[in-house]
Amino acid sequence: MTQERITETTNEQGTLVERTIERDTGPAQVTVNTSPSSGGSGMGVIAAIVLLLVLAVGGYMLFNNSGSEERKDNAVAKAAGDVGDAAQKAGAAVEKAADKMAN
Repeated sequence: MTQERITETTNEQGTLVERTIERDTGPAQVTVNTSPSSGGSGMGVIAAIVLLLVLAVGGYMLFNNSGSEERKDNAVAKAAGDVGDAAQKAGAAVEKAADKMAN
């Protein structure tokens, strides 16, 4: 039966840095070195900021476009009202002209 003795070394933060496995048969000793991972490069934070900016610009454009639609609708409604007023005036003028021709 093979016996193993495992020795682990950690750094000040408690992260595993080195693991040594010694066997009484086969290879006498196997050492596995690991390096502690750093905090990262900050790409996640940069990607989050870029995503936030894209969402903010998209939201602004969406709400700004909604205001344009409302202004456009109001302008069309006002124009339709003006056309209606003009039609009433034209109808009144036609009636007045017809009355003058009848008299």
